Amino acid sequence: MHTEETSHVQVVPADKAKIKKIWMTAGILGLITALEFLIAFTVPHEMEMTRVSIFIAMTIVKAAYIVGEFMHLKYEVKVLFWSILIPMIFVVWMLTAFMYEGGAIFDARY
Repeated sequence: MHTEETSHVQVVPADKAKIKKIWMTAGILGLITALEFLIAFTVPHEMEMTRVSIFIAMTIVKAAYIVGEFMHLKYEVKVLFWSILIPMIFVVWMLTAFMYEGGAIFDARY
């Protein structure tokens, strides 16, 4: 004897607030990326240090936004957010300093 069971699938309407938040996040990240491209192609090569500094600052802003949104740290205690962001800022600063000093040593040799 065979009995047929029907499954009940409940379709939930889309949460428009969540969809709007996803598009807002994508828009903000896209805008920052577009500004990075604009700076990359419009800032003259004579202002290389300024351009690199702007890129580093924009990267930190993007990283903080990504950490806040996708890792949900924006909704956590602020101390947790800053305990992750501040070391990252120092790592980026350290890498920039190493590159700057390495370039100065390379220029001094040649």
